[in-house]
Amino acid sequence: MNLSSLARLSSLSTVFASRTLNRSIAFKPISCSSSVSVPHAPTSLNPNLPLFLRPPTFTATLSDLQKWQNWAKTLASSIGSSFTDSDNGPDSEILHRELNWLIEDALQNPKPLLTRNDSEHDIVLQLRADLGDLYTLWKQRIEKRRPFQYIVGCEHWRDLVLSVEEGVLIPRPETELMIDLVDDTIKQNVELKEGLWVDLGTGSGAIAIGIGRILGDSGRVIAIDLSPIAVQVASFNVNRYNLQDKISVKQGSWFDPLIEFEGRVAGFVSNPPYIPSRHINGLQAEVGRHEPILALDGGEDGMSDLLHLCNGAALMLKPGGFFAFETNGEDQCLFLVDHMETIHHDSFHNLKIIPDFAGIQRFVTGIRI
Repeated sequence: MNLSSLARLSSLSTVFASRTLNRSIAFKPISCSSSVSVPHAPTSLNPNLPLFLRPPTFTATLSDLQKWQNWAKTLASSIGSSFTDSDNGPDSEILHRELNWLIEDALQNPKPLLTRNDSEHDIVLQLRADLGDLYTLWKQRIEKRRPFQYIVGCEHWRDLVLSVEEGVLIPRPETELMIDLVDDTIKQNVELKEGLWVDLGTGSGAIAIGIGRILGDSGRVIAIDLSPIAVQVASFNVNRYNLQDKISVKQGSWFDPLIEFEGRVAGFVSNPPYIPSRHINGLQAEVGRHEPILALDGGEDGMSDLLHLCNGAALMLKPGGFFAFETNGEDQCLFLVDHMETIHHDSFHNLKIIPDFAGIQRFVTGIRI
């Protein structure tokens, strides 16, 4: 089957634009002024602390901040549509919005700077980062195409604010649907709510935390990732949402940490690497240059890890257990369904292909016989 139609390539290359222009209108990245309530950061784990959680221990005059802001605006305006034209990256409009969000995260009280009150140019404002660091961060955003989420250290996903940093995949809006799929399944089979759920390749822990909140006082979750950085960040996020008693974060390769649970798992979910290796170099710069290749590259045709997950699900799920895997798009979905109907015809039923927000056939789900 030809897997060269890159549905995910399109999604990844436009994720920063769509996040800013569409979903972020309703779900703006959290800042000091956000109305979304989040827990305090724990002190036992030490990934890079998101900017909005840092104490405002630095100061600068409004005048100096306005100079930085004018410089940053000029730099953003100079981009025009060049990033969009080269690899569907962000244009100046998006960069200006990101600049305002950076200001909101970096300043304890951003109002004087955002409202441009020149009559108070000598007032001193408290910052969560040194002014010199703000110059460096914005240069990285423009000149190195460093993702905005890595600049501020967090991403807004569903009703969560998740710590992210280099080495951890930035969770995408389309993956949010995975939580809805699990929620719908549990409502149809309440027994699954009491069981063990597993998030394979957890990254920031987004899916595991989303499921943990759905389970409430029932069940438990194991989140697994091969990357030690991802394990650290996922653990940090789990602790921030006070779910450490429900969610266990383990380092390991796919099913390796789950040997003792063979045939006993209520549900598997995964957003695995699924971009064909030959297409990695063509990704948007924010993605290809900065996000972890381990979380992107799915092998020659993008199917290596997806097929491994399908085979493992047949072994690990209990009867009636549910799985949901995110894919690159329609071709991979059809391939997986065909694989399971052929190779595992006596293992699964109720196989479905589910579209994402954009109507792209994105998820494959099924039930263990």
